[in-house]
Amino acid sequence: MTDPVTAPPPGAAAPVCSAKGCREAAVWVLAWNNPKLHTPERRKTWLACEEHREHLSRFLGVRSFLKDVVPLAEWEGREGGQDPEGSAADR
Repeated sequence: MTDPVTAPPPGAAAPVCSAKGCREAAVWVLAWNNPKLHTPERRKTWLACEEHREHLSRFLGVRSFLKDVVPLAEWEGREGGQDPEGSAADR
């Protein structure tokens, strides 16, 4: 049975991993920022499944873009229900 509190609204797609070609359910949010383009408080987001969390974190980390990695459920609570996927440019 689906939990009505955590289930996406009818017609809404469940968040999926941002890794190229991956369609697995997202369970992590990788918050990042490119300091050459964004103000310090701005956070872009990528979503990750368990399998791709480390790979995507390393990709952002070597560029010094990675700011935070948090479980999707925690991010949604922290952001007050803001869309964790952001725009297509975020992915």
